[in-house]
Amino acid sequence: MDSHLPAIKQAAEVRRVLWITLALNVLVAAAKIAVGLLTGALAITADGFHSLMDGAGNVIALITSRIATRPPDATHPYGHRRIETIGALSIGVLLLLTAYEIVRSAIERLTSGAEVDTSLLAFLVIGLTLPVNLFVAIYERREGKRLNSEILLADAANTTADVFVTLSVLASMILTALGIKWADPAVALLIVALIARAAFQILRSTGDVLTDRAPLDSKAIIAVAAGVPSVKRVIRARSRGPSDEIFVDIEIELPPETTADHAAAIAEAVRRQVCERYPGVREVNVGFEPLRGAEPDYALAVRAQADALGMSTHSVRLADTGRKKVLELHVEVPGNKTLAEAHDQVTLLEDELRRELPEVGEVITHIEPVEAESPAPAHSPTAAARIKAMAAALLKQHYPDVGWHHEQVMPMAGGCAFAAHAALPPDISLEDAHMLADNAERTLREAIPELQRVIIHTEPEEHA
Repeated sequence: MDSHLPAIKQAAEVRRVLWITLALNVLVAAAKIAVGLLTGALAITADGFHSLMDGAGNVIALITSRIATRPPDATHPYGHRRIETIGALSIGVLLLLTAYEIVRSAIERLTSGAEVDTSLLAFLVIGLTLPVNLFVAIYERREGKRLNSEILLADAANTTADVFVTLSVLASMILTALGIKWADPAVALLIVALIARAAFQILRSTGDVLTDRAPLDSKAIIAVAAGVPSVKRVIRARSRGPSDEIFVDIEIELPPETTADHAAAIAEAVRRQVCERYPGVREVNVGFEPLRGAEPDYALAVRAQADALGMSTHSVRLADTGRKKVLELHVEVPGNKTLAEAHDQVTLLEDELRRELPEVGEVITHIEPVEAESPAPAHSPTAAARIKAMAAALLKQHYPDVGWHHEQVMPMAGGCAFAAHAALPPDISLEDAHMLADNAERTLREAIPELQRVIIHTEPEEHA
């Protein structure tokens, strides 16, 4: 599935919310402006133009939301999401322009001394539009949080201010009807303060995005990345972008011996942990630097050299005799090679290890054959059931205190493999658990000749 589809679906839902709020804002604005012009109530007219600016903000949001969903291209490799931030910024600017016009009109009303003609119609319009404003504010904020949309949350802040504006208009009308002539322009100035407050909130949030203010705490990101077992040290972490599309950069120190495959696996684990912790993260870029001054990780160093030569190693041990360091390891070589061929191949590995690890005086290798993988032959279900039942009975007989489960038989060349899970007390030592598994595997192989391989998975009882 195209990774861009979720963003497109989210944007479609955002636009649906914007269309609904646009229709309601235009309806409310038309009613308020008409009544304000008929009665001469400046506060009602100001409130109407504020609602009209809400509608204009909806139009801006609809346009920018559609552009913002365009996928990354050659000129916008990080996508077009910042267009939505610019749309939210435009809403803030429109609010400031509206505030300016209302201030100018209020000053004119104060200097001219003109009276406001309040009527039942004016009270009726305000009483009917107030619930609509309240519904739009609650609906848009709820959907903005659900969709984690910057443009919806910005518009919701604007709409919420509209509710307080309408309440202020209602108060001014009541005071004017009681004979307080200066109430209408005074409340209009209060409306300006509410509009300006909403505008500056929007400008501040969009400014944070456009100036790359970190949306996530770097220490918290470092803690998440450091939780991945293979991570030795996190140098630094950075984040930028809006809350619903965050880009994270993490730099990690790893032993110089780490292979590319191992580093890629660590990077993927870090990305997964960060994205699970922060749902708004879109991309995590993980960079690596070599860990300086630390004791070499000999197991990783051996693995890196063996991988380069197409071999596998295990059981790597380093011994220090006092006069020199001795490196011991097991090397797996295809079983179809002759002893001479295998020896030449392993000698090449030994030479590379001595060159890369000059502090090692001697390298001792144990050559083991590894069979080439071949398709497993078909196995009789009856025979598999018989082997499974026999193995399960032997395990319960010899180790009755172990919680055996998930037994299964799998076909393989020359016979079959048996696997089972062993639930053990959580406080048992790892060495004792490993010894029990080894003994159980040996018991089954000796009793059932068809078993070519036995795998015992140990786990604490509460995870069984």
